Amino acid sequence: MFTVILLMLSGAFLGYIFRNQGIQKIHKLITPLIWLLLFLLGISVGNNEAIMKGMGTIGIDAFIITFGAMSVSVLGAWGLYLFLHKFKSSKRQK
Repeated sequence: MFTVILLMLSGAFLGYIFRNQGIQKIHKLITPLIWLLLFLLGISVGNNEAIMKGMGTIGIDAFIITFGAMSVSVLGAWGLYLFLHKFKSSKRQK
């Protein structure tokens, strides 16, 4: 897990440093690379016997976690929108 966080932070740092160097063209590669990573992850999951045997219970757990995360995200975004909208309205009135 530390490796993943370190890689993400180092990528963000390098992106910040080279933001004016013309590396914006890399955006064209991001989606196909994500698709490739998801495909390879699917192959890895398909080869794991323990995951395939427990797919029924894993699927239910994954659905519950996904639904919960999406619900909290939507409620948080809605709350933030309302907060910012009130803040913006009160600033205009002054």
